[in-house]
Amino acid sequence: MKKVMKRLTALGLASTMVLSMAGCGNSGTKTATEGAVTEATEATAAAETTADTSGDDTESAENSEAEPVTLSITWWGGQVRHDYTQQLLDKYTELNPHVTFEAMPSGWDGYFDKLSTQAASGSMPDIVQMDYLYISTYAQNNSVADLQEFIDNGTIDVSNIDENLLNTGKINDKMAGMVLSTSLLAVGYNPDVLTEAGVDVPTGQWTWSDFVAMNQAVKDATGKMGSASGPVDDTNLFNYWVRQKGGVLFSEDNKSLGYDDDSIMASYLQLWMDMIEAGTNPNPDEFAAIQTLGQEGGPVVTGESAMTFEWNNYASKLSEVNGNLKMVTPPLSDDSENKGLWMKPGMFFTVSETSEVKEEAARFINWFVNSEEANDIIMAERGTPVSSVVREYLSNAGNMTPQQEEMFEYVDLAEELCGETPAPDPVGMSEINEAFNNAAYSAFYGQITPEAAAAQFREEANAILERNN
Repeated sequence: MKKVMKRLTALGLASTMVLSMAGCGNSGTKTATEGAVTEATEATAAAETTADTSGDDTESAENSEAEPVTLSITWWGGQVRHDYTQQLLDKYTELNPHVTFEAMPSGWDGYFDKLSTQAASGSMPDIVQMDYLYISTYAQNNSVADLQEFIDNGTIDVSNIDENLLNTGKINDKMAGMVLSTSLLAVGYNPDVLTEAGVDVPTGQWTWSDFVAMNQAVKDATGKMGSASGPVDDTNLFNYWVRQKGGVLFSEDNKSLGYDDDSIMASYLQLWMDMIEAGTNPNPDEFAAIQTLGQEGGPVVTGESAMTFEWNNYASKLSEVNGNLKMVTPPLSDDSENKGLWMKPGMFFTVSETSEVKEEAARFINWFVNSEEANDIIMAERGTPVSSVVREYLSNAGNMTPQQEEMFEYVDLAEELCGETPAPDPVGMSEINEAFNNAAYSAFYGQITPEAAAAQFREEANAILERNN
């Protein structure tokens, strides 16, 4: 483990240097003006080989004399996402010269802490990349605008998006966010590490017992951590565990936890405590060091660990760093056949209620979701695109990497393991995640038993839910 942590420390320094060199970048915004496009412009647009479904060339001509606008935008992700998103913003400005961007990229860690501060002060960016964990909170405290008017007036085209998926952004009849992608829980793994350990790659039929045994085999054969997971970083993986046990994480009215048996959480924590004790998964301090590396420098990517729990775009978004990464569905339950997986909205774009350029923000979101040109740059890094037309385009264009093709296939393979998609997480989710993390870490550090941690989480979570919902 000391060898691994020395490696992690060195990689952390390198990752920090890379991130410190990344600029925020700028770009532009757009406002449509009325009037016909000249025949010459139409001819030029028709000749463009990069023409797409959003009519970019026509919009560019219409907006050539539009009022200058600046859109502020924030998102989380790794350096690969930061780089190509800046390319997107630059391309949009090229097509709409009156639009410039104030870009605010971030890592996941601390992203929502900063966003909550901005929301409280009325300074949220115009466009905010939003997670399913938090969209209810920001919708119900009126921090985000209702996008339904821009769907109704055609600014945002949703005709090629599954209605059930689209409605994951609807909170209390308010279209709080525009869903960008579909994602599912997955295990990302490095087959080279498994080969080094003499371990067969996992299949979709493996169980939690298989997962524990494989990670121990990697440790025994190579001295490396089998898993590099953060199992209590949020409640997504625990939600999967609860669903496998036949429960639901939250009650229907969101005023309490939805499962009654605290042994469900205690058994979850015990599994990870045993792995931490065996040195097959990082302890909290080691995981904190891993987080400083960024995803591109993570131990699965660099070959210091075999696998980690992630989302089904994991191999795709890191293909430029390591093209050998693979994915498999999470372990099945050892003692039940309940379906734990669910089709999760990958993420959303929301527009802040305080934004003075809401329609301009809606136009950019429409271009992001529906434009072939935009998706030639995105290449499904944020998850499987929600537009059926874009999915078909990408599949037929022949430009996807094997990892991107695998991501599309993963959705089909995992579908039979999926149950009903749960409602958006309740208001107060950031507090609940913190309470979950604190209770779990108390157990991991040996301060309390897993049973006591489960009881502590229940008491705190129920109080949070009752207070906020």
